[in-house]
Amino acid sequence: METHTSLILAVFAVYMAGMLLIGLWAWKRTSGSADYFLGGRALGPWAAALSAGASDMSGWLLLGLPGYAFAAGMEAFWLAGGLLAGTWLNWLLLAKRLRVYSVIVDNALTLPSYFANRFRDPSKALPLVSAFFILLFFLFYTGAALVAGGKLFETVFGLDYTWAVIIGALSVISYTLFGGFLAVCWTDVVQGLLMLAAMLVVPVLALQMTGSQEPLTAQLKAINPELLTMMTSMTGEPLGLVAILSLVTWGLGYFGQPHILARFAGIASIDDVPSARRIAVTWSALSMLGSVMVGLIGLVYVHNTNLTLGDGETIFMVLVNALFHPLIAGVLLAAILAAIMSTADSQLLVSSSALAEDFYRGLLKKDASEKAVMGVGRLGVIGIALIALLLAMDPESSVLELVSYAWAGFGAAFGPVLIFSLYWKRMNRQGALAGMLTGGATVILWQQVSGGLFDLYEIVPGFLFSCIAIVVISLMSAAPSARVCSDFDKMKSSLH
Repeated sequence: METHTSLILAVFAVYMAGMLLIGLWAWKRTSGSADYFLGGRALGPWAAALSAGASDMSGWLLLGLPGYAFAAGMEAFWLAGGLLAGTWLNWLLLAKRLRVYSVIVDNALTLPSYFANRFRDPSKALPLVSAFFILLFFLFYTGAALVAGGKLFETVFGLDYTWAVIIGALSVISYTLFGGFLAVCWTDVVQGLLMLAAMLVVPVLALQMTGSQEPLTAQLKAINPELLTMMTSMTGEPLGLVAILSLVTWGLGYFGQPHILARFAGIASIDDVPSARRIAVTWSALSMLGSVMVGLIGLVYVHNTNLTLGDGETIFMVLVNALFHPLIAGVLLAAILAAIMSTADSQLLVSSSALAEDFYRGLLKKDASEKAVMGVGRLGVIGIALIALLLAMDPESSVLELVSYAWAGFGAAFGPVLIFSLYWKRMNRQGALAGMLTGGATVILWQQVSGGLFDLYEIVPGFLFSCIAIVVISLMSAAPSARVCSDFDKMKSSLH
C-alpha cells in the first residue's frame, strides 16, 4: 500500500512540476495588465475552447456529477443535457459579439470594466456592483474547488482533511500567481485533455472489470429499476416540472460566468470562434457523458463488490484506486487535480482582476502603473484564496451544492445583462444596474427559502426577474447617449 501511494505521489509531483514550468514560461511572456488578465487577446481556437471547457467543468466533473449519477441514475442526464445546450448557445450567441464589443469600448479587460465602458457609466456603480458579485460568488466557487482538492488528497493519501485542503490551495496559487491569464489558459489546455482522457478511459475499463457479463442496463435494473428512467426519482415518484426545470436550466448559467466569458474576449479573432465552438461542444459532450457513466458504472461496481461508500462524490477515486496500476492511477487521479486547478486558477484570476482593475485602478488610483496593477492582482490571488480556504474547511461540504449556488449567482446577476447589452441597443445604464441587482439578490434570497415553488433552482427566478427589470427600467428611463449608440453600431458592423 505504501508503494502504491508513493507511485501516485510521484506522478502528482511530475504533473505539478510541469504545470509550474508552464506558469514560469507564461510569466516571461507577461509584460502588462492586458497580458496578465487577458493574454493579449491572442488565444487560438484550441486554446480558447479547451481553456473555457476546463475552467468551466472544475472538480465537479469528476466528483460532483459522478456523485449525482451514482445517487440518482439516468436523472443526471437532465443536468448534463442542460449544460451541453448552454455551452453551445453561449459560444453561438455571445463569443463573437463580446470579443468585438470589449475592444470597441476602450479595450475593456474585465467584465466589470466592459459593463462600465459599454454604458459609459460615470457613477462607477456598474463596475462596483459587478465586482462585488464576482468576489462574493467566486468565494463559494473557489471554495468548491478546494473542497474537491481536499477530498482528493484525503481519499488518495489518507491526509487529514484540513491539511489536504491547504495543500490543494497552495498548488493552485503557486502558478496562478506568476503566469496570469496565459499560464491559466495553457495549463487548461493540458488539463482539459487529461480530464477528457480520464472520462473516456475510466468508465470503459471499469465496466469490463465489474465482474459481470450482463449489460450495464440489466445490472442497474437489478439494483433499482428507477435508475433507468429520467422521469422518476429513485423512489419511483414523478420528477415533476420543478425538478426537471431545476436540472435543465443549469444551462442558463453559462451566459454569466466571468471565467468562461474571459476566453471569448481573449480569442485572437472572431474567425476562430466557429472552430472553437465545435471543439468546446465536442469536448463537453464527451466529458459529461463519461462523467455520468463513471457514476452509473461505479454504482454497479460498489454493489457487486459489497463496498460501503459514505460519499458518492468520491466514486471516481474509488474506481481508479481499485482497478488500475499505481502509475496509471496516478495519471488518472491527476485529472482531478487538473479539473480543480483549471477552474480555481481562473476564478482567482478573475477575482483578482476585479480587485486590481475595477477597485484599485478604477476607483482608488486611476494613474496606477502596469507594475502596480499586476502587483495588486497577485496580492488579490493570495487574499481571495485564503478566504475561500476558510469556506472549504468543512469536510461535510458538497462540491455540487457549492458550485450550484455560485453558478446560479453568476448566471442571474450577469447573464441577462450581458445578453441584452450585446443585442439591445435601447438598453441603458439604469436597466443594466437594475438587472444586475435584481438577478443577484433574487438568487441570494430565493436560496434561503424552501418548499413548493421555492424548490425551483434559484437561477430560474433570478434570470427571469433580471430580464424583466432590464426591460422595464430601460424603457422607463432616458434613452442611451449618442456615444453609446455609436459604439453599439460599430459592434454590429464589425461582425460582417
